[in-house]
Amino acid sequence: MRIVVPVKYVPDINADRRFEDCRVVRDPAEGSLNELDENALEAALRIVEALPDDERAASEVVALTVAPADGDLALRKAFQMGVDRGVRVTDDALAGSDYFGTTAALAAAVRKLEAEGTVDLVVTGMAALDGLGSVVPALLAAELGRPALTLAKKVAVDAGTLTVTRETDDATEELSAPLPAVLSVADTANTPRFPNFKLIMAARTKQIEAWSLADLDVEAASVGTAGARTETTSATPRPPRPEVEVVQDKGEGGTALAEFLIRNELV
Repeated sequence: MRIVVPVKYVPDINADRRFEDCRVVRDPAEGSLNELDENALEAALRIVEALPDDERAASEVVALTVAPADGDLALRKAFQMGVDRGVRVTDDALAGSDYFGTTAALAAAVRKLEAEGTVDLVVTGMAALDGLGSVVPALLAAELGRPALTLAKKVAVDAGTLTVTRETDDATEELSAPLPAVLSVADTANTPRFPNFKLIMAARTKQIEAWSLADLDVEAASVGTAGARTETTSATPRPPRPEVEVVQDKGEGGTALAEFLIRNELV
């Protein structure tokens, strides 16, 4: 069993975000592995751990990212969780890639890995917290020509078949598809493991492979700003929050609250 898990290094959601030239400023000191990708890594590791001993010994979990060098921080965190291999796709031409350009690079990297041996499953998180587009899993499945089972809450692999349970607003669904397939897991699918000391130390020196677009036979014009199908035309800072209005209750607090709600059209 070979599983590829796309991961992303994203700005810290608690840090102040800013734009320059309509692009998010990505400071390596203020970022982390996308939290929802940890659920994907955990799901992949559990699938392998559930295999018989001989199959588990021959299995491999590969963390894959499309990023500049600071993307290594996401891969190091993946190593700490227990993945076997880390690959970073890096190229100046990738700057400004939208969902489609990123997907093209990810799919090309998966195909390169397939040249070494079958990739049975691609497992992703439900979204990246910097963009919250939630479209890459479906786009990646379409690019690879594989079935997509998305937003899974429970996952099982048996005899070459992937079965998932997912919850919608109206129903609980159970879906199955033959491998190879693309799977995305919800944030309720599992609780990511806490890295142990041995894996933390090993992750510091583990080799990360860096591939360029040339290594993947991807045309530079098909990715980055040149190949983007979407464009950010303007970006403005979030307005500051208004000053807090403090009302001392001298027996008329209820009236003051009602007036505030009416004045702000909250009722």
